[in-house]
Amino acid sequence: MALEQVSSNKAFDGQLIKYKFKSAALGGLTANFNLFLPANSANAKVPILTYLSGLTCTEDNGAQKGGFLGPASKEGIALLFPDTSPRGAGIEGETDDWDFGVGAGFYLNATNPQYSQYYNMLTHVTLELPEVLATAGLPIDLTRQSIFGHSMGGHGALTLYLSSLLSGVKQYRSVSAFAPIANPTKCAWGQKAFSGYLQGGIEEARERYDATELIAKAGKEPVHILIDYGTADNFYKQGQLLPENFLKAARDTGYDEVQVRVRSQEGYDHSYYFISTFGEDHIHFHANFLKA
Repeated sequence: MALEQVSSNKAFDGQLIKYKFKSAALGGLTANFNLFLPANSANAKVPILTYLSGLTCTEDNGAQKGGFLGPASKEGIALLFPDTSPRGAGIEGETDDWDFGVGAGFYLNATNPQYSQYYNMLTHVTLELPEVLATAGLPIDLTRQSIFGHSMGGHGALTLYLSSLLSGVKQYRSVSAFAPIANPTKCAWGQKAFSGYLQGGIEEARERYDATELIAKAGKEPVHILIDYGTADNFYKQGQLLPENFLKAARDTGYDEVQVRVRSQEGYDHSYYFISTFGEDHIHFHANFLKA
């Protein structure tokens, strides 16, 4: 898993570095990711916040348009930007649709044999990338991790956080999401993805990959969750996001607004204009837990 540096750009006194490596989790394909290292990482290991991007995106969208680098630099937090799927698997049909296959890995481990060799974004994000960072000797404190994301990546962030919590691993200290697909077994995007990637389809997804189902099981575990969505978001209006379902499940489970905050933002849409408006807020939210 030797890392190869592709590029480096100075930003906000830190460095945004693009790396590539051969990913075992993604069937030996080349995987790219961006890593932002704040200036203080030259002197000490820093906490890390992972950002998971949405449908059709790459490792570049959040890094270039999220508005995260400046606030992260001020807080002394590293940012990790993985890709959204394996690339180059050559599976028949994987590039036919924008919401399935390439650019749409849904942050799960596929169990359908057609996809299971390559589509293992869960392992890639939670295990492989931290291991790669550690092996490369990068100045990251892996005992202090949090995670956030947008849309499909919001789904990924919420489910990886909650699954880790429920398993007792507790890899991430906090989670936040912009316009997440919060109840994917009940929306078209999720149903399409799960029917394709998972041998057990929707039933298998309910157990592992639906944040609304997972929060209902989290019960006694303390959580730190922040969600923002825009009222002018067309995908929200179409019923793809379903944040109210997640909020109801959280409240029914006994979580209050300190532990689970779901905020509707008047007039905002699904774009990076929305994300960059609240990006700094999310960085500060995570800093509370990463620097504790």
